[in-house]
Amino acid sequence: MQLGLLDLPWWGYVVAALALTHITIAAVTIFLHRSQAHRAVDLHPVISHFFRFWLWLTSGMVTKEWVAIHRKHHAKCETPEDPHSPQTRGLKKVFWEGSELYRAEAKVVETLEKYGHGTPDDWLERNVYSGHSAAGIWLMMAIDLVLFGPIGLTIWAVQMAWIPVTAAGIINGVGHYWGYRNFACEDASTNIMPWGILIGGEELHNNHHAYGTSARLSNKWYEFDIGWLYIKLLSYLGLASIRKVAPTVKWQSAKPLCDLDTLQAIITHRYDAMTRFMRSVREESAAEIARLKAGAKLPHNWTFNSFRRSLNKEPADLAAADKAELDTLLGQSERLQTVYRMRQELAAIWSRSTASREQLLEQLQGWCKHAEDSGIQSLKDFSVRLRCYA
Repeated sequence: MQLGLLDLPWWGYVVAALALTHITIAAVTIFLHRSQAHRAVDLHPVISHFFRFWLWLTSGMVTKEWVAIHRKHHAKCETPEDPHSPQTRGLKKVFWEGSELYRAEAKVVETLEKYGHGTPDDWLERNVYSGHSAAGIWLMMAIDLVLFGPIGLTIWAVQMAWIPVTAAGIINGVGHYWGYRNFACEDASTNIMPWGILIGGEELHNNHHAYGTSARLSNKWYEFDIGWLYIKLLSYLGLASIRKVAPTVKWQSAKPLCDLDTLQAIITHRYDAMTRFMRSVREESAAEIARLKAGAKLPHNWTFNSFRRSLNKEPADLAAADKAELDTLLGQSERLQTVYRMRQELAAIWSRSTASREQLLEQLQGWCKHAEDSGIQSLKDFSVRLRCYA
């Protein structure tokens, strides 16, 4: 007995639910995230309005609120002011209560005023999408019931749970807690899986935090960002204009000394440079830690990963216990002291925004000389690698 306008086999309802939720994910990643929050792509008014309308139906999210909260997340990442960092609030809370954290932050007027600029503010936004944000959800339920009959309630429930679970839970939670990292950013962002399909490419979260204004989230050859595919298709149809993508690292033969072009290339690719630094010192540092453990100078559970976690953070961001462990480690090894100091000095070069280009170049050249005079082969090799950035 057909109870809805559409009479589908059981698998047809599954496909319908997946298709509807996928459109929602596409709207979040293309419209809210890449277009509105980061201005990485400009969308044709027709496409932009369709996404606004669809998100009103399927999530009730207000553009200004989402954009403001996300921009604050980037500005205050992994600090107590971050609206949804699992590093400060715990993974369990962010995963299961991500929507509650979103709604709480959306009530903070200061957040909306400071970070919500440039979002839609037309009559429809004020009087429909923002003014009656819950109405779209109930309208979507009615549409699902008309189309699918009673099973439409189940499809509607899946639609309503999709963003809280995938975006608020998986991306904001797991995406800052577990996964692999292409770039040694200052935050804890990770890529959850190599293929950005299920969540529109948003799984490639470490790539995004490294290059926040890039319209493309994939970086390695094995990573697939389906949101980027949709953006490219829209651009071919004249319905989107791509403003910026992450730069690609280029190499040249090592220069005798870093020059201003090398400096600019290193600053542009600073997260790539820091990632390569971590990889270059891994083997020698791990061997040094193993030597200290064999001599009973370190606890048995200490590994290179313990040292790496400290290397990836600024000293001021270390918890008291981690700082004490790091001090114990560095107190036992001059080599590890040198590696740690060189890492901090390298990161400081691109964080000194008040220095002139000539001053930064002098600091970079000095860093390379110190690395080559350190007596640590991995630092010498990395100094050569720095001078190859083009």
